[in-house]
Amino acid sequence: MSDYVVAVDVGGTSMKGGLVTSAGTIPLTDRRPTGRAEGPAHAIGEIRSFVTDLAARGTTLLGAAPAAVGIAVPGLVDETTATAVYSANIGWRDVPAAAFVPDGLPALLGHDVRTGGLAEAVLGAGRGIPDFLFLPIGTGIAGAAILRGAPYGGASGWGGEIGHIPVFPGGEPCACGQTGCLETYASAASVARRYTARTGRTIPTEDVAALAASGDPVAAQVWTEAVEALSLALATYTLLLDPTLIVLGGGLAEAGPLLFTPLAARLTAHLTFRAAPPLHPALLGTQAGMLGAALLGWRTAGLPDVGLTWTADVLKTIPVP
Repeated sequence: MSDYVVAVDVGGTSMKGGLVTSAGTIPLTDRRPTGRAEGPAHAIGEIRSFVTDLAARGTTLLGAAPAAVGIAVPGLVDETTATAVYSANIGWRDVPAAAFVPDGLPALLGHDVRTGGLAEAVLGAGRGIPDFLFLPIGTGIAGAAILRGAPYGGASGWGGEIGHIPVFPGGEPCACGQTGCLETYASAASVARRYTARTGRTIPTEDVAALAASGDPVAAQVWTEAVEALSLALATYTLLLDPTLIVLGGGLAEAGPLLFTPLAARLTAHLTFRAAPPLHPALLGTQAGMLGAALLGWRTAGLPDVGLTWTADVLKTIPVP
């Protein structure tokens, strides 16, 4: 068996990929457009072409074809059958893993957020923690419930859709058709949108947080509502699953103490009869999906323990595509 896998993290507009060895070194990374504007068939072809190119470059660079391929994809994924069931962003339905890779290469698909959660569990902030919630907060909000050390997808692959918990019944409409969803108030995109709607000014989410801290009343209201929405959803999750900790990533988490300090206070306030789990920042950042895909690749190659000995120093050598 060769000593590397191809790992690809597919996003709605772009995808990043790399070659990852069993020692955790990453000799090559790259980025390509997903090509979703031309339709799902084109996007599938672009992913296959990207995997094929990475495998060819790996063969030249490392002297052998890859052992396997791991791919993190958005939307509903049946990880048991290795099928991309549906993606609203890209539009595909019931795409088998084999469609994304050259003939003869074993491949495993994972849901993008659960795959990032797997990486945080094995390599990042959740290392050594059997039960935690991984919550990346970006354009949208989806969670990965890590139970007994593994991401839990639920009965049909929909597990983790915490962004569509209604936190403010009767609140603002959500694109999913409900009202008052967490994602409508607390995603990075929603924080910026709600500030713009009230002021006419278009600014990044991090600027909303900074303005709130400096006393801007509109920014403070938008930010307070986002924190409250998050605290309500996390209180519900805590009472149901009793996680050891909650790992927050994505654009909103980059606000640092401006988010973590008030969120911890509000979560504690809602959990009146029990202690709140600690909130930790994610450690792997935008590389979590690709690193999780690498772990999937090694698992389908028959080496499930790869990654357990990788160190943070090794992971810091990742060339950013």
